[in-house]
Order: sequence, then C-alpha cells, then structure tokens
Amino acid sequence: MTHDQGVPLRVVSYNIHTQRDDTAALAEVVRTARPDVVIVQEGPRRFRWRQKSASLAASFGLTVAAGGLPSLGNLLLCSLRVRVRSTRCTRYPLTPGRHLRGAAYAECEVGGARFLLAGSHLSTDPAERPAQAAAFKRELAAATLPVVAGADLNEGPGGPAWRTVADGLTDTAVAMDRADRHTYSCANPRRRIDALFVDPGIAVVDYDVVDTPQTRRASDHFPILVDLLLPVAG
Repeated sequence: MTHDQGVPLRVVSYNIHTQRDDTAALAEVVRTARPDVVIVQEGPRRFRWRQKSASLAASFGLTVAAGGLPSLGNLLLCSLRVRVRSTRCTRYPLTPGRHLRGAAYAECEVGGARFLLAGSHLSTDPAERPAQAAAFKRELAAATLPVVAGADLNEGPGGPAWRTVADGLTDTAVAMDRADRHTYSCANPRRRIDALFVDPGIAVVDYDVVDTPQTRRASDHFPILVDLLLPVAG
C-alpha cells in the first residue's frame, strides 16, 4: 500500500537490556507493534551470537538484516516486506578499559522507496560519547539514501553527542510534539536517551514511547514506535 505522500514504514528502536528481563514479554511487545524494521541496542554480541540473533528475530516474527558481534550488539531486523540491498558494520575506537561499541547499517527497499537503516549505542562515559557520535554522524552524512537512524545515546537532548547526531535530521519525537515522553528507565522514567532521527524528506506520521505492563517487564528501556512515510525515488 502506497500513500500519495510516500510509502509507510513502521519502525521500533529498542534497547533490549541484553535479554536479561522477561523475554516472552519482549517478544509480545514487538509482535504487538507489528513493525517493518526494528533497531535493537544490546542485542547478542558474544558466544553463538548468530544463532541468538536469529532466535531473537524469529521471536519477533522478523529476520536479521545486519549487526550482532561485528557491530557490538547493534542489530537491524526486518519484516519480509523489506528488501535488504547491502549491509555493513563499524566499530568505534576503543578507549582502554571501556566497553567496545559500534554501529550497524543496512540499505533497504520497501514499496519502491529506498532508505538507509542505521543503529548505534553510545558510551555511558561522557568523555567518550562525542567522538563516537561524530563517527556515527560521518556515516549518516555520507549516505546517498534517506536516513532512518535509531540510537541509545546515553544522554538527553542538548548534550553534545545528541546534538552531533541530530544535526540536519528530524527528531521524530520533536516532530510529533512528544519530546516530553521519557524512554529510561522503565522503573523510574525521567530521561529521554533513546531517539529515532530521520532524513528531513521523510514524513513523521506518529511517535510513541510504549509504556505498558509488558514493556515494563521486557527491558529497562521503553521502546520507541514511529510511523513514517518514505519518499519514493522519482
């Protein structure tokens, strides 16, 4: 189904807390949302990561597009509606004694619209985040396709890393006047540290931070659920 304004795409961006919580609730949350793509932070990144990533995707009714160990737990999942054209992963420079982090990218096509799907999870260390944000932003800025980028930025709007990533892109929460909706933590929601940024040419139709009994059991972050309309390449 194509609207006059573009092709609909439903996106979930979700820090799943390395599946340490209620995995049945987690699967129910994502299946209920019926997304076309899911941008996962804290997905499988160690032993048997391929099988674990495939099992996670299957529990959501989706398939793995990109990520896992090569991107340090960032995982891009797609429904069968989405065709994945190419994928790549990057790693940020390691600060000794810190957690190695990276990003995952997939060039995708749906209903005649092409886009770059991207996901990352920035450091909890404020000294480390700006360089990671700059590395992520370089990849997004170099994209030849409209960008759909989800991330756990580990800081709120106005922080230097957030400003770097957001520059020139649409913050989907702001676009729908819902920037007051906190994403972390489920136990005490007081910060918006998770975001979905999109190319200005992509229309934001709806935005939600899904706060339900299921999401409170499924992870320590709430998932972001966003409906978009992608421009069709003319």
